[in-house]
Amino acid sequence: MTARPFRVLGVQQIAVGALSKDELRGFWVDILGLTVTGTFRSESENVDEDITVAGSGPLKVEVDLMQPIDPEKKPAVHIPTLNHVGLWIDDLHAAVEWMNGKGVRFTPGGIRKGASGFDVCFVHPKGNAETPIGAAGVLIELVQAPDEVIAAFAKLAAGA
Repeated sequence: MTARPFRVLGVQQIAVGALSKDELRGFWVDILGLTVTGTFRSESENVDEDITVAGSGPLKVEVDLMQPIDPEKKPAVHIPTLNHVGLWIDDLHAAVEWMNGKGVRFTPGGIRKGASGFDVCFVHPKGNAETPIGAAGVLIELVQAPDEVIAAFAKLAAGA
C-alpha cells in the first residue's frame, strides 16, 4: 500500500436527523446545552438544519440537527437518524485523489463548500462495481481542516 498523503485529524461533526428539528433541539440544545451557531437550508439537498456546537475553539465539534424539507423526497436526511460523520482532513484534495486510486466510491458533487463554509466531499456508504470500496454502511463527510484546526491538533499531538 502506498503512503497515505493525508491525515484524519479528528471528528469535525456528526449530523442527526428527524422529521422535526424541534425534538432534536429539545435534547441536543435544551438538555445537553449545545449552542446553536447557525442554520443551513438547501432545496437540492432536501435539508433544513440547525448547526450546533459542543466545546469551543478549533477543537469544537459540530452537531447538525437536520430535518427534511419534504419527507417524501430524497435525500431522506432523517433516515437513518445518525445521518453522517464528518472528519477533519489535513489535505482534502490529496485524500480524494489517493482514495479514488484505491477504488473508494464518493457521492455525486465532488469537493464543494459545505454548510459551515469548509470544502467537503462525501464517501458513499456502499461500494459498487466501478468503485468497490464504500464506508461500510455509514455516510462519511471529509472536511478540509483550516490552518488553525491543523495547528491545534498538532499541538495536542505534541502534548503541549
